[in-house]
Amino acid sequence: MPTYQYACSACHHEFEVFQAFSESSLTHCPECNGKLRKVYSAVGVVFKGSGFYKTDSKSESKPASPISKDNKSTIESTKKPATTESAKPPKAVD
Repeated sequence: MPTYQYACSACHHEFEVFQAFSESSLTHCPECNGKLRKVYSAVGVVFKGSGFYKTDSKSESKPASPISKDNKSTIESTKKPATTESAKPPKAVD
């Protein structure tokens, strides 16, 4: 069950309440019956279990994408040719 922190706008009384997600927010201060507002703050997150560290993954280190001689020739053949002066569009004359 989550813990919510509230603060009163009138008397500045602050307190925490355990509430279910389905419960509606508190609206009145228990001290002065003033208007309450929820106080939001940073929450610490703790990841438990395996798989959260680089060393927890695979035990063998394999290269991500090995390049064989066949793959290398395919990659080189798909490269675009360099542009030449004749391939450039003509300059506009004013």
